[in-house]
Amino acid sequence: MKTWLDATQMRAEPGGRDRGADLVVHLGNQKLVVEVKGSSSAAVVGSAIAQAKSCAKKLGRATTAVVAVPYMGDVGQRLCAEAEVSWFDLSGNARIVAPGLRVIIEGKPNKFSRRGRPSSAFAPKSSRIARRLLIEPDHAFRQQDLARATGLDDGFTSRIVRRLEKDHLVDRKEDGTLRVRDPGLLLDAWAEVYDFEKHTILRGHVSPPPSDDLLSSLSGALADSGAKYATTGLAAAWLHTNFAMFRLVTFFVTHRPSDDWLRATGFREETRGANVWFVVPNDLGVFDGAERKHGIECVHPVQAYLDVLAHPERSKEAAAELRTRLLPGGH
Repeated sequence: MKTWLDATQMRAEPGGRDRGADLVVHLGNQKLVVEVKGSSSAAVVGSAIAQAKSCAKKLGRATTAVVAVPYMGDVGQRLCAEAEVSWFDLSGNARIVAPGLRVIIEGKPNKFSRRGRPSSAFAPKSSRIARRLLIEPDHAFRQQDLARATGLDDGFTSRIVRRLEKDHLVDRKEDGTLRVRDPGLLLDAWAEVYDFEKHTILRGHVSPPPSDDLLSSLSGALADSGAKYATTGLAAAWLHTNFAMFRLVTFFVTHRPSDDWLRATGFREETRGANVWFVVPNDLGVFDGAERKHGIECVHPVQAYLDVLAHPERSKEAAAELRTRLLPGGH
C-alpha cells in the first residue's frame, strides 16, 4: 500500500552546530539529514558522505543521510551507493531511498558545467604527487622527499599538497609528514577528471599476430631501438593480473616513433580497426613506478587503471580486476 506525503507533513530546518548537518528535513516520522556542498568532485562527495552519516547516527533511527551537490557525476553516484547514502542534485537528479520513501530521477543534464579547465591537483604535471602517494599509500612523506621523488620543485609541490589537503585527500600529521587519508577516494578523485585523450595518440594497425605476440614483438622492437617505453591500458592490465585477453596494445613512448621504424614494424596509421596505439604522454610522470613484467616494461597499476578506463573491449572488467587485486581501496 502506498502512503503519500503532502506538503503539510514536510518541514525543513537548519541543522545547527549541535547536529552537524546543513539541513534537517522532517517527513512525517522520518528525518533526512542533508549535507550540502558547492562542488561535485569525488573528494568533496566523499567528505560529505562521511559527514552526513555521522550526523544521521547522532540523530538516531529513522534518520537518512543525504548528500546534495550541484550535479552528481558517475563517480559520486558510485561512492554514495557503496556507502548506502542518498543524494540529490540541483540539476534535478536524485536517488533518495528510506523506509516508505523512494525518489529516483535520472538523466537530467548538468546545469552547472563550467567552460575551461578548472584548477586541479590532477593536471598532468601536478598529478605526479597523487601518483607517488598512491604508489606508496602507507608511506608517510616529508614534503621535501615528495618533491624529490616526483622531480618537482618545493614551491610547486607545496601548492599541490595544499590543494590535496583542502580537498580532504591528504592529512598532515603533527610531525609534518603527509599521508593519504583514503587511497581509494584519492584514486576516484583522479579518475573522475583524468582524460586519456589529452595525450598525443597515434592509432594504427599491425598485422597479423595475436595480441600477446604483438605485445612481445613491438616491445622488443622498441627496446632494440633504445626508446623509452612502457605498455599501458589493456595490455598492462593483463601483464599485472593475467585477466582478460585483449586485442589492443598500447605503449607510452617519449617521442613519436620515426616513419622508418613504423614501416619496419608493418604499422599502418588508421583509426578504424586499430590494434596498436603509440601514446606520447602530456607528462613523463606516467613512467613513475614502471617495472618489467614478463620481460616487458609496464606502467604501475595506478597508471594502468587510469588508462584502461579509456580503452574499448573488456576495459571495465580489467579495471575492476586491477583495483580489486593490486590497488588501495579496492572494491
